[in-house]
Amino acid sequence: MPSALPGHGTRSEPTTLKIKQIVHRDFVFDASDEAATVTLGKALAECLPPRAVVALIGTLGAGKTRLVQAIGEAAGMDTRKVISPTFVLIHEYRAGRTPIFHFDTYRLRDEDEFLQLGPEEYFDRDGWTFVEWADRVENCLPPERLEIRVEATSTSSRRFQIIAIGEPYSRVVRDLERRLGS
Repeated sequence: MPSALPGHGTRSEPTTLKIKQIVHRDFVFDASDEAATVTLGKALAECLPPRAVVALIGTLGAGKTRLVQAIGEAAGMDTRKVISPTFVLIHEYRAGRTPIFHFDTYRLRDEDEFLQLGPEEYFDRDGWTFVEWADRVENCLPPERLEIRVEATSTSSRRFQIIAIGEPYSRVVRDLERRLGS
């Protein structure tokens, strides 16, 4: 049953299921405007573990990069420097309290091209790794990760489905529910 978030949208009740010993838990956050996306980014920056891998999935213009900007801003980075890595494939941001490694796989032909970028080296570093268009390279991602599906629901509103794959990320989703739920 959706419940209202004062000034920020609605959320739905979480669901949990266990498949092959991997815990899946999700939380839906409806951002009524860009300020709500910033609120979500701040909450994520407060509860992402070190070495988090976040798979971002959504259409062009859905808000994947804007969410990374909001997380970077909450971590102390200048958002003007956090831009989509579409043409360079990866950006590294180290100005905040936690390094951010930001991949964009939109222009890659296949998973082999992604593997040539050495993503596993980034996954093992202290910092947060964000992979835009992660559904294109899903088989190359760690088995435990946070997946965020972004959908534009109007010109200014977005729906974020945040899916924990693995117990460490279930804790993140529970924390987000506590921070953003009513």
